[in-house]
Amino acid sequence: MNRIKADMDSGHFIDPKAGQITFREYAAKWLGGLTTDVVSQEVVRRRIRLHAVPYLGTRPMGSFQPEHMRTWLNKLKEAVPNPNYRRGIYDSVSSLFNAATDDGVIKKNPCHAQSVKAPTAEPRLVQPWTAERVLAVRSGLPDRYEATVDAGGGCGLRQGEVFGLAEENINFATGWVHVRQQVKRVGGSLVFAPPKRGKLRDTPLSPVVAVGLRDHMRQFPPVEVTLPWKTPDGPLVTLKLVFTSAVGKAIWRSYFDDHVWKPALSHAGVIPPKEPGKRYASAPRDGMHALRHFYASVLLDAGENIKALSIYLGHSDPGFTLRIYTHLMPSSEERTRAAVSAVFGPIHPMDLASAA
Repeated sequence: MNRIKADMDSGHFIDPKAGQITFREYAAKWLGGLTTDVVSQEVVRRRIRLHAVPYLGTRPMGSFQPEHMRTWLNKLKEAVPNPNYRRGIYDSVSSLFNAATDDGVIKKNPCHAQSVKAPTAEPRLVQPWTAERVLAVRSGLPDRYEATVDAGGGCGLRQGEVFGLAEENINFATGWVHVRQQVKRVGGSLVFAPPKRGKLRDTPLSPVVAVGLRDHMRQFPPVEVTLPWKTPDGPLVTLKLVFTSAVGKAIWRSYFDDHVWKPALSHAGVIPPKEPGKRYASAPRDGMHALRHFYASVLLDAGENIKALSIYLGHSDPGFTLRIYTHLMPSSEERTRAAVSAVFGPIHPMDLASAA
């Protein structure tokens, strides 16, 4: 009794009844109160629903010990091979326990115990596709989707931005593509939304890519598509989309990835053919995002500066772009040698042939 009173006096008292709520019940309350943007909320919901609730859902919050988290992480390792994705799941679960601590449901976060080791994200250097691979994948796509490669690999658009590209966003006269919206899935619905982090941008339109987009739009005229803005209950917006499904609707990413993109990857030899009755192999590094990496590598190889590339890609700042692509920047060592030789050449004449 004295200990309870002491905890109450110090503000550390936790009502035992509060900890009887199950992980599943508390997760529902916590997810319902998230204040981040809708898309980020959807990511967290998916992580908790698919990878935490099935393992932890029935356990009372007050009963969690570090051993339970270690057991869960071992099971998670078997179910989710990708360490970067595992780390994201772990971070979401740890945030849930942090909230439970703040709410007085539990005394401390079991994820913070020294014996609980968070999954270590693996740093990965971007390995851009070759031009040959880009063209091989393009040739494996159905006619109505071939030009998605032009928009992604030739303009640096993200997948959702390709699907959200409207006729009015392409200025053939001035040579610019205005990136103003994307198609996103929120809950079980598609919506129009601003580009990632709300960064509207303009990217140069190559004359050659312009020809490809013109040809596509002649063969498959843009279609008016109406979707809510940002949230399923948002105001309706109508745009003439450049890329639509065969029935004139906005494209679902999941359908496109499984039934359009992966067959093209298989056609190009990037992944093996699909076995009867099975799905195509996983290709986490060869999704449409590979086209953005290709675009960046082409610009860097041509001598474009990081600041301009960052603007064209819609990154938060040039430093972020540099961290991703610094290893792709052309070596400056030969330029350095030549510049220094130009200065000291007159006082140190040398036989260039023998020096070579």
